[in-house]
Amino acid sequence: MCTAITYTTKDHYFGRNLDLEYSYKETVTITPRNYPFKFRKVKGIDQHYAIIGMAYVAGDYPLYYDAINEKGLGMAGLNFPGNADYKNEECDKDNIAPFEFIPWILSQCSNLEEVRDLLARINILKMDFSEQLPLSPLHWIIADKEHSLTVECVKDGLKIYDNPVGVLTNNPTFDMHMFNLNNYMHLSIEPPVNNFSKELNFDTYSRGMGALGLPGDLSSASRFVKATFTKMNALSGTSESESISQFFHILGSVEQQRGCVHMGEDQYEITIYSSCCNMDRGIYYYKTYENSQITGVDMHKENLDGTELINYNLIEGQQIFMQN
Repeated sequence: MCTAITYTTKDHYFGRNLDLEYSYKETVTITPRNYPFKFRKVKGIDQHYAIIGMAYVAGDYPLYYDAINEKGLGMAGLNFPGNADYKNEECDKDNIAPFEFIPWILSQCSNLEEVRDLLARINILKMDFSEQLPLSPLHWIIADKEHSLTVECVKDGLKIYDNPVGVLTNNPTFDMHMFNLNNYMHLSIEPPVNNFSKELNFDTYSRGMGALGLPGDLSSASRFVKATFTKMNALSGTSESESISQFFHILGSVEQQRGCVHMGEDQYEITIYSSCCNMDRGIYYYKTYENSQITGVDMHKENLDGTELINYNLIEGQQIFMQN
């Protein structure tokens, strides 16, 4: 399972937790402007916006989990089992396989208005990348510097939702997540007010009691509520350091620790990595489960006019600074 968020201080940020029980040895991957994107059913794109994100590279093709492009548009795919329903080929549509969706959008679009134009003629195609890499059931969050969308391909067609909270987790469908927030409108960052009874005196015995009832479990519905509450009340300074630190703290409120979600036998779901992209500067920051240090890759320090993928292996071992 996963959680993705957007966040704004002076700059604009986009990122996610990737929660799984295994890793594909993904890398921070930069796709330069002249890398030839090939697509299964539509014409390829030889020149496009540069992209940076986390990907598993298979056969020199970047299978992006989350990414931003040089124009500040971000996109992430999150697990959506039981609800994702991909379609057969349609002759009057742009037939795009799920593993092509992030490159298809980020290579061509600079903002959500352009994204909507592409989505108007897209068909999310039921097609595996390979026998070894079958389709994953996904839905997506797409964000520019001002707004967010959620895209879901379900049994009754493609659903495109405005996402006013800039948060996405997993099941259920996005409209149900948003409706569920109604159950938590009483939560507050302020001390609670006694609405229970005028005849009773209550003791506010702890700080933070205004948020009593905020979910703390690791289910996708609960993570959506907690991430939304945390993000929409989070305060940060405007420096890069303060901004990315706060971003990772927000994601940390819903991260998964090994041992808490059992997947059978000796497998446990964990937050394999957390990412934070500065959409204005093209910098991809990340932390891994074993490495709490924030590591950054700046796309603009690479040759963005090249033709070959640029990959950075994740620094996974814990980095400890000994002060004495």
